[in-house]
Amino acid sequence: MNELLSRIYFHNSIRDYLIASAIIIVGLSVIRILKRFIFERIKGWLKGSSSVVDDYVFSGIDRFGFPVMYFLVFYFGVHYLEFTPGGIHIIDIATTVIVTFLILRMVSSMMLILLRSYIRKQENGEEKIRQMDGLMMIITFIIWIVGLIFLFDNLGYDVTAVVTGLGIGGIAVALAAQNILGDLFNYFVIFLDRPFEVNDFITIDQKQGTVEHIGIKTTRLKSLGGEQLIFANGDLTSSRIHNFKRMERRRAVLKFTVGYQTPVKKLEIIPALLKRIVDTQELALVDRSHLALLADSGVIFELVFYVLSSEYSVYMDILQAINLTVLREFEAIDVELVVAPRTLPVLPANEENKNKGGT
Repeated sequence: MNELLSRIYFHNSIRDYLIASAIIIVGLSVIRILKRFIFERIKGWLKGSSSVVDDYVFSGIDRFGFPVMYFLVFYFGVHYLEFTPGGIHIIDIATTVIVTFLILRMVSSMMLILLRSYIRKQENGEEKIRQMDGLMMIITFIIWIVGLIFLFDNLGYDVTAVVTGLGIGGIAVALAAQNILGDLFNYFVIFLDRPFEVNDFITIDQKQGTVEHIGIKTTRLKSLGGEQLIFANGDLTSSRIHNFKRMERRRAVLKFTVGYQTPVKKLEIIPALLKRIVDTQELALVDRSHLALLADSGVIFELVFYVLSSEYSVYMDILQAINLTVLREFEAIDVELVVAPRTLPVLPANEENKNKGGT
C-alpha cells in the first residue's frame, strides 16, 4: 500500500494528490455546511428587520464571501502539490485572473448598491431606480474596461499601445456615431435633471402619452390611442415638454353671455352666484368672478377657478358639474344665456357668379 501511495506522477506522489483532494473536499464541505445551516438561519432570523444594512452585509457575503472561500480552498489544495516552473506560471496567471474577476464584480456591485441607496432616498426613488439600468450598464462597462487594462498590465503586457489604440479608436467611433453618442449624453441629462420620469404624462410637439421606458438612446411613450411613440433622447432635450404629472392643479376659465334684456339687479347677483356654485365643489377653488365685457352679443361674465387635482377626468367631471349647476341656477332666476350670432360674408352678385364659375 505504501509503495502504491509513494508512486510519483508529475513530480507528486499519489499520497500528495490524495491529500490535496482531501483539502479541497473537506474545505468545500465545511463551506456548504456553514452556508446551509448557519448563514441561511441567521439570514432567516434577520429577514424581518427594518434595517437595510444587514441585507447589504448578507448579500455581500453570499455574492462575494463564499466565492472567495471556494477560491481559497482550491488555492491551498493545489498549492500543496509541486509543479514545474511552467505549471506555477499558469497557476499564477489563473489566480490573477480569478482575483481580478472577483474584485471587479465586487466593485461594480458596490457601485450599484450605493447608487441605488442614494437614489432610493430621493423623491419617487423607486421609479428612478427602474430608470437607472442604462446608467449602471455604462458604469459597469467602464469598470470592467479599466480592470482589464490593469489585468493585462499585471500579466506583463504593454498596455500603452492598447490605451493609445483605444483612444484613437474612440475618436473614430465618436466621429462615426455622433447621433448615438448625442442620445447617450442626453440620456444622462434626462437621468440627472429629471424633466420627466416613468409614468409621467407629457406632451411633445403635439404628441402626448405616458412615459413607459427611458433608454440609453430612445424614450418610449404610450399614447392615448394605445400606440407606442418612440423619441430619440436628443429630440426630447431640444423640445418643449409639457409634463402634466407635475401639475398640482388645473386652471379653468368659463365665459357666460346673457342678453341685455336681463334686469340690472339680476346682473349684479350673477358674479356671487357663480362663486357659490364653484364653492359647492370640494376640489374646486374659485379665483375670481366678474362681469367682464359688454359685447355686441350680450353681457359677458368670466369665471376663473382651479381644480385641485392633476387628473384630467376629475377636471372634466368638475367642469361638467359646474356647467350643469349654472344652467339650473340661471333657469331658476329666469336668466337666459345667449349665443353670439355667426356672421357670414355676403358677396356681390358678380363675385358670387365668379366663384360658381359663371361669366
